[in-house]
Amino acid sequence: MKRLKIKHLTEYVFSSPVTLQQHCLLIRPREGHDLRIESSLLTISPSYHIHWSRDVFDNSLATVTFLQPSDKLTIASEVVIQHYEEAPFDFWMEAYATNYPFAYAQAEWADLAAYQRLIFEPDGFRVNQWLQQLGLLNGQRNTVELLNNLNQAIYTQFRYQAREAPGVQAPATTLNNGSGSCRDYATLFIEACRNLGLASRFVSGYLHAPATEAGNATTHAWAEVYLPGTGWKGFDPTSGQVTGTQHIAVAVARDPESVPPVAGSFIGPNITPALHVNVQVNLLTA
Repeated sequence: MKRLKIKHLTEYVFSSPVTLQQHCLLIRPREGHDLRIESSLLTISPSYHIHWSRDVFDNSLATVTFLQPSDKLTIASEVVIQHYEEAPFDFWMEAYATNYPFAYAQAEWADLAAYQRLIFEPDGFRVNQWLQQLGLLNGQRNTVELLNNLNQAIYTQFRYQAREAPGVQAPATTLNNGSGSCRDYATLFIEACRNLGLASRFVSGYLHAPATEAGNATTHAWAEVYLPGTGWKGFDPTSGQVTGTQHIAVAVARDPESVPPVAGSFIGPNITPALHVNVQVNLLTA
Protein backbone atom coordinates (compact mmCIF):
# COMPACT_ATOMS: atom_id res chain seq x y z
CA MET A 1 0.00 0.00 0.00
CA LYS A 2 1.18 3.52 -0.84
CA ARG A 3 0.12 6.71 0.92
CA LEU A 4 0.13 9.71 -1.39
CA LYS A 5 -0.62 13.39 -0.84
CA ILE A 6 -2.11 15.23 -3.82
CA LYS A 7 -2.15 19.03 -3.96
CA HIS A 8 -4.02 20.61 -6.84
CA LEU A 9 -4.21 24.40 -7.20
CA THR A 10 -6.18 26.17 -9.95
CA GLU A 11 -6.14 29.96 -9.97
CA TYR A 12 -7.69 32.44 -12.39
CA VAL A 13 -6.71 36.12 -12.15
CA PHE A 14 -8.87 38.74 -13.89
CA SER A 15 -7.90 42.34 -14.68
CA SER A 16 -11.13 43.55 -13.04
CA PRO A 17 -13.92 41.99 -10.95
CA VAL A 18 -16.20 39.57 -12.81
CA THR A 19 -19.33 37.61 -11.98
CA LEU A 20 -18.40 33.97 -11.73
CA GLN A 21 -20.97 31.57 -13.14
CA GLN A 22 -21.51 28.08 -11.74
CA HIS A 23 -18.39 25.89 -11.88
CA CYS A 24 -18.13 22.08 -11.95
CA LEU A 25 -15.15 20.39 -10.32
CA LEU A 26 -13.85 16.88 -10.99
CA ILE A 27 -10.87 16.75 -8.64
CA ARG A 28 -11.75 14.15 -6.00
CA PRO A 29 -10.14 10.70 -6.58
CA ARG A 30 -12.44 7.75 -7.32
CA GLU A 31 -12.64 5.50 -4.27
CA GLY A 32 -12.90 1.71 -4.49
CA HIS A 33 -11.34 -1.54 -3.33
CA ASP A 34 -7.96 -0.30 -4.62
CA LEU A 35 -8.07 3.31 -3.37
CA ARG A 36 -9.23 4.92 -0.14
CA ILE A 37 -9.34 8.63 0.71
CA GLU A 38 -7.79 9.17 4.13
CA SER A 39 -8.37 12.93 4.35
CA SER A 40 -9.39 15.79 2.08
CA LEU A 41 -9.47 19.56 2.25
CA LEU A 42 -10.99 21.86 -0.38
CA THR A 43 -10.44 25.63 -0.16
CA ILE A 44 -12.28 27.95 -2.58
CA SER A 45 -12.35 31.73 -2.91
CA PRO A 46 -14.45 33.93 -3.24
CA SER A 47 -17.33 32.86 -0.97
CA TYR A 48 -19.50 30.10 -2.37
CA HIS A 49 -22.05 27.32 -1.93
CA ILE A 50 -21.07 23.79 -2.94
CA HIS A 51 -23.16 20.74 -3.84
CA TRP A 52 -21.67 17.26 -4.15
CA SER A 53 -23.22 14.60 -6.38
CA ARG A 54 -22.41 11.56 -8.53
CA ASP A 55 -22.60 11.94 -12.29
CA VAL A 56 -23.71 9.27 -14.77
CA PHE A 57 -20.21 7.68 -14.67
CA ASP A 58 -20.20 7.64 -10.83
CA ASN A 59 -17.57 10.39 -10.68
CA SER A 60 -17.63 12.59 -7.58
CA LEU A 61 -18.82 15.95 -8.93
CA ALA A 62 -18.76 19.28 -7.04
CA THR A 63 -21.01 22.08 -8.32
CA VAL A 64 -19.96 25.48 -6.99
CA THR A 65 -22.12 28.63 -6.94
CA PHE A 66 -20.34 31.89 -6.11
CA LEU A 67 -21.88 34.57 -3.91
CA GLN A 68 -19.97 37.71 -4.94
CA PRO A 69 -17.94 39.17 -7.82
CA SER A 70 -14.17 38.84 -7.67
CA ASP A 71 -11.01 39.51 -9.66
CA LYS A 72 -9.56 36.14 -8.62
CA LEU A 73 -10.82 32.55 -8.44
CA THR A 74 -8.83 30.10 -6.34
CA ILE A 75 -9.57 26.37 -6.02
CA ALA A 76 -7.12 24.45 -3.83
CA SER A 77 -7.52 20.74 -3.10
CA GLU A 78 -5.36 18.65 -0.76
CA VAL A 79 -6.10 14.93 -0.53
CA VAL A 80 -4.28 12.05 1.18
CA ILE A 81 -5.02 8.63 -0.29
CA GLN A 82 -4.13 5.01 0.34
CA HIS A 83 -3.49 3.12 -2.93
CA TYR A 84 -3.47 -0.69 -2.85
CA GLU A 85 -2.97 -1.77 -6.48
CA GLU A 86 0.64 -2.91 -6.07
CA ALA A 87 0.67 -5.61 -8.79
CA PRO A 88 -0.96 -4.25 -11.97
CA PHE A 89 -0.36 -7.48 -13.92
CA ASP A 90 -1.91 -9.69 -11.23
CA PHE A 91 -5.33 -10.15 -12.83
CA TRP A 92 -7.24 -12.88 -14.65
CA MET A 93 -9.58 -12.90 -17.61
CA GLU A 94 -12.47 -15.04 -18.72
CA ALA A 95 -11.17 -17.88 -20.91
CA TYR A 96 -13.18 -16.75 -23.96
CA ALA A 97 -11.49 -13.31 -23.88
CA THR A 98 -7.90 -14.48 -23.41
CA ASN A 99 -7.23 -14.30 -27.15
CA TYR A 100 -8.31 -11.59 -29.60
CA PRO A 101 -10.60 -11.40 -31.48
CA PHE A 102 -13.45 -12.27 -29.12
CA ALA A 103 -17.05 -11.14 -28.60
CA TYR A 104 -18.27 -9.75 -25.29
CA ALA A 105 -20.94 -11.77 -23.48
CA GLN A 106 -24.42 -10.93 -24.73
CA ALA A 107 -25.51 -9.80 -21.25
CA GLU A 108 -22.92 -6.97 -21.46
CA TRP A 109 -23.68 -5.73 -24.97
CA ALA A 110 -26.10 -2.97 -24.02
CA ASP A 111 -23.87 -1.56 -21.28
CA LEU A 112 -20.67 -1.63 -23.36
CA ALA A 113 -22.12 -0.39 -26.67
CA ALA A 114 -21.47 3.30 -25.88
CA TYR A 115 -17.82 2.52 -25.13
CA GLN A 116 -17.36 0.79 -28.49
CA ARG A 117 -18.78 3.66 -30.56
CA LEU A 118 -16.16 5.81 -32.33
CA ILE A 119 -15.77 9.37 -31.06
CA PHE A 120 -14.06 10.63 -34.23
CA GLU A 121 -15.84 8.49 -36.81
CA PRO A 122 -14.31 10.22 -39.90
CA ASP A 123 -10.85 9.22 -38.61
CA GLY A 124 -11.74 5.52 -38.57
CA PHE A 125 -10.04 4.72 -41.88
CA ARG A 126 -6.81 6.50 -40.85
CA VAL A 127 -6.73 4.69 -37.48
CA ASN A 128 -7.39 1.33 -39.16
CA GLN A 129 -4.60 2.04 -41.63
CA TRP A 130 -2.21 2.63 -38.72
CA LEU A 131 -3.37 -0.54 -36.93
CA GLN A 132 -2.71 -2.46 -40.15
CA GLN A 133 0.81 -1.03 -40.29
CA LEU A 134 1.36 -2.22 -36.72
CA GLY A 135 0.20 -5.72 -37.69
CA LEU A 136 -2.56 -5.68 -35.07
CA LEU A 137 -5.37 -6.60 -37.48
CA ASN A 138 -3.87 -9.87 -38.60
CA GLY A 139 -4.77 -13.23 -37.05
CA GLN A 140 -5.39 -14.29 -33.49
CA ARG A 141 -3.21 -13.11 -30.60
CA ASN A 142 -3.22 -12.82 -26.83
CA THR A 143 -5.53 -9.95 -25.84
CA VAL A 144 -3.25 -8.42 -23.20
CA GLU A 145 -0.26 -8.73 -25.52
CA LEU A 146 -2.19 -6.87 -28.22
CA LEU A 147 -3.07 -4.05 -25.82
CA ASN A 148 0.50 -3.82 -24.55
CA ASN A 149 1.77 -3.65 -28.13
CA LEU A 150 -0.68 -0.84 -28.89
CA ASN A 151 0.32 0.98 -25.69
CA GLN A 152 4.02 0.67 -26.52
CA ALA A 153 3.50 1.73 -30.14
CA ILE A 154 2.04 5.10 -29.08
CA TYR A 155 4.72 5.53 -26.42
CA THR A 156 7.62 4.85 -28.80
CA GLN A 157 6.35 6.26 -32.12
CA PHE A 158 5.10 9.67 -31.01
CA ARG A 159 6.69 12.77 -29.53
CA TYR A 160 5.12 14.06 -26.32
CA GLN A 161 4.09 17.71 -26.58
CA ALA A 162 2.29 19.61 -23.82
CA ARG A 163 -0.62 21.62 -25.20
CA GLU A 164 -2.31 24.53 -23.43
CA ALA A 165 -5.33 24.52 -25.75
CA PRO A 166 -8.46 22.88 -24.30
CA GLY A 167 -9.90 19.67 -25.66
CA VAL A 168 -8.20 16.82 -27.50
CA GLN A 169 -6.70 16.35 -30.94
CA ALA A 170 -8.47 14.14 -33.42
CA PRO A 171 -6.63 10.80 -33.76
CA ALA A 172 -5.79 11.55 -37.41
CA THR A 173 -4.09 14.79 -36.31
CA THR A 174 -1.99 12.92 -33.74
CA LEU A 175 -1.05 10.32 -36.35
CA ASN A 176 -0.19 12.92 -38.99
CA ASN A 177 1.75 15.21 -36.62
CA GLY A 178 3.49 12.37 -34.80
CA SER A 179 2.98 14.21 -31.52
CA GLY A 180 0.43 15.02 -28.86
CA SER A 181 -0.29 15.48 -25.17
CA CYS A 182 -1.28 12.76 -22.71
CA ARG A 183 -4.96 13.33 -23.43
CA ASP A 184 -4.28 13.07 -27.19
CA TYR A 185 -2.40 9.79 -26.66
CA ALA A 186 -5.25 8.43 -24.56
CA THR A 187 -7.78 9.44 -27.22
CA LEU A 188 -5.79 7.69 -29.96
CA PHE A 189 -5.53 4.55 -27.80
CA ILE A 190 -9.29 4.60 -27.16
CA GLU A 191 -10.17 5.05 -30.83
CA ALA A 192 -7.78 2.26 -31.80
CA CYS A 193 -9.43 -0.06 -29.25
CA ARG A 194 -12.90 0.82 -30.50
CA ASN A 195 -11.82 0.16 -34.07
CA LEU A 196 -10.81 -3.28 -32.79
CA GLY A 197 -14.23 -3.74 -31.16
CA LEU A 198 -12.90 -3.36 -27.60
CA ALA A 199 -14.84 -1.23 -25.11
CA SER A 200 -12.65 1.60 -23.82
CA ARG A 201 -13.00 4.86 -21.92
CA PHE A 202 -11.07 8.02 -21.03
CA VAL A 203 -9.58 8.60 -17.57
CA SER A 204 -8.49 11.90 -16.06
CA GLY A 205 -6.45 11.95 -12.86
CA TYR A 206 -3.06 12.34 -11.27
CA LEU A 207 0.31 10.67 -11.79
CA HIS A 208 2.95 10.04 -9.12
CA ALA A 209 6.34 10.56 -10.78
CA PRO A 210 9.59 12.50 -10.13
CA ALA A 211 8.14 15.55 -11.91
CA THR A 212 4.98 15.56 -9.80
CA GLU A 213 7.02 15.12 -6.60
CA ALA A 214 8.67 18.46 -7.43
CA GLY A 215 5.38 20.23 -8.18
CA ASN A 216 4.38 22.64 -10.96
CA ALA A 217 2.87 19.66 -12.80
CA THR A 218 -0.59 19.23 -14.32
CA THR A 219 -3.25 16.55 -14.32
CA HIS A 220 -2.74 13.38 -16.36
CA ALA A 221 -4.86 11.28 -18.72
CA TRP A 222 -4.88 7.64 -19.80
CA ALA A 223 -7.32 4.98 -21.01
CA GLU A 224 -9.12 1.93 -19.67
CA VAL A 225 -10.27 -1.15 -21.57
CA TYR A 226 -13.03 -3.47 -20.40
CA LEU A 227 -11.59 -6.99 -20.07
CA PRO A 228 -14.07 -9.74 -19.09
CA GLY A 229 -13.14 -11.22 -15.74
CA THR A 230 -11.12 -8.24 -14.49
CA GLY A 231 -13.24 -5.24 -15.53
CA TRP A 232 -11.81 -1.86 -16.54
CA LYS A 233 -8.02 -2.10 -16.88
CA GLY A 234 -5.84 1.00 -17.29
CA PHE A 235 -3.22 1.57 -19.98
CA ASP A 236 -1.08 4.72 -20.10
CA PRO A 237 0.32 5.29 -23.61
CA THR A 238 2.27 8.35 -22.44
CA SER A 239 4.53 6.08 -20.38
CA GLY A 240 3.80 2.75 -22.10
CA GLN A 241 2.74 1.29 -18.74
CA VAL A 242 -0.18 -0.65 -17.34
CA THR A 243 -1.58 1.56 -14.57
CA GLY A 244 -0.82 0.85 -10.92
CA THR A 245 -0.31 2.77 -7.69
CA GLN A 246 1.35 5.64 -9.55
CA HIS A 247 -1.94 6.43 -11.31
CA ILE A 248 -4.78 8.03 -9.33
CA ALA A 249 -8.06 8.14 -11.27
CA VAL A 250 -10.39 11.09 -10.66
CA ALA A 251 -12.95 10.89 -13.46
CA VAL A 252 -13.89 8.49 -16.25
CA ALA A 253 -15.97 9.21 -19.33
CA ARG A 254 -16.94 7.83 -22.70
CA ASP A 255 -15.93 11.13 -24.35
CA PRO A 256 -12.54 12.71 -23.49
CA GLU A 257 -13.96 16.21 -23.93
CA SER A 258 -16.35 15.82 -21.00
CA VAL A 259 -14.11 15.57 -17.90
CA PRO A 260 -12.00 18.72 -17.37
CA PRO A 261 -10.95 19.15 -13.71
CA VAL A 262 -12.48 22.65 -13.57
CA ALA A 263 -15.20 23.88 -15.92
CA GLY A 264 -17.15 27.15 -15.73
CA SER A 265 -17.56 30.64 -17.11
CA PHE A 266 -17.83 34.27 -16.05
CA ILE A 267 -19.67 37.46 -16.98
CA GLY A 268 -17.56 40.57 -17.35
CA PRO A 269 -15.27 42.49 -19.69
CA ASN A 270 -13.99 40.72 -22.79
CA ILE A 271 -10.73 39.60 -21.19
CA THR A 272 -8.69 36.44 -20.99
CA PRO A 273 -7.81 35.63 -17.38
CA ALA A 274 -4.32 34.57 -16.36
CA LEU A 275 -4.39 30.87 -15.42
CA HIS A 276 -2.07 29.14 -12.98
CA VAL A 277 -2.26 25.37 -12.32
CA ASN A 278 0.01 23.51 -9.92
CA VAL A 279 -0.27 19.79 -9.23
CA GLN A 280 2.04 18.07 -6.73
CA VAL A 281 1.88 14.36 -5.80
CA ASN A 282 4.14 13.20 -2.98
CA LEU A 283 4.78 9.77 -1.48
CA LEU A 284 4.21 9.75 2.28
CA THR A 285 5.77 7.42 4.79
CA ALA A 286 3.52 4.63 6.04
